[in-house]
Amino acid sequence: MSPSEKPKTKRLRVVKTGQTAPAPDADPTPAAESSCPHCYGTGMEVLAREGARRCRCQSPNHRQSLFQAARIPARYQHCELQGYDAGDSDSKWVAKIEADRIINDYLVIDGRGLLFVGPVGVGKTHLAVALLRELIERYQVRGLFYQFGALLRRIQDSYNPVSQTSELAVLGPVFEADVLVLDELGASKPTDWVRDTMMQIINTRYNDKRLTIFTTNYSDKRKNEKDPTELLEDRIGVALRSRLYEMCKTVEIEGEDYRKRSLAQTV
Repeated sequence: MSPSEKPKTKRLRVVKTGQTAPAPDADPTPAAESSCPHCYGTGMEVLAREGARRCRCQSPNHRQSLFQAARIPARYQHCELQGYDAGDSDSKWVAKIEADRIINDYLVIDGRGLLFVGPVGVGKTHLAVALLRELIERYQVRGLFYQFGALLRRIQDSYNPVSQTSELAVLGPVFEADVLVLDELGASKPTDWVRDTMMQIINTRYNDKRLTIFTTNYSDKRKNEKDPTELLEDRIGVALRSRLYEMCKTVEIEGEDYRKRSLAQTV
């Protein structure tokens, strides 16, 4: 595939949150979102043992609260799929198209996510966050971002007797998020506790068919027989890597570190 033949991603439909003031005789209630997974455009959702109520998508502050609850780091809050520069890289174009597919097919993909694999600086986190942001914007999902090591530290801190939180308080949102982005999978030292904790998270989300997007710097194969680089399987264990094959589509991204490239261009 030549650069001139690079496929282009579909133009993403962005649901605008800003609204003009209603006319004096107009109904001030915001229109229901046809893509809302809770009311499917009716404006009313039905809850077990509670009956029908006004859908959460009708709240003017609903999206804002969802974005705040997603814990997206400030450095990545600008990330959008259209802003991901795939350049002349076939693998980056494939990754961008796969992210677009998840966004467009979210309601019918049955929870199978993506595992972005590649060296540092190829835009894995950018793609994962862009995907999360668009799903929140378009479908009002409950999203959550965690860096792998930071999540483990929060869980460990919950064991401290003076901690104001508990393990369940930390893991509850991780289990229940409609969409979870887990960044830098395998970054922490692979102890038995780390593997057991990750297996608990992955199994729970797998069984509940909740969408999970992973990024990792660790590949599934070495460059050659003498390459001492650890594989993803070495970092997270055979059982967990096997589960991820079922849970996610692996998307390998190749390329140079854009941070180094940007620095070289400024020198």
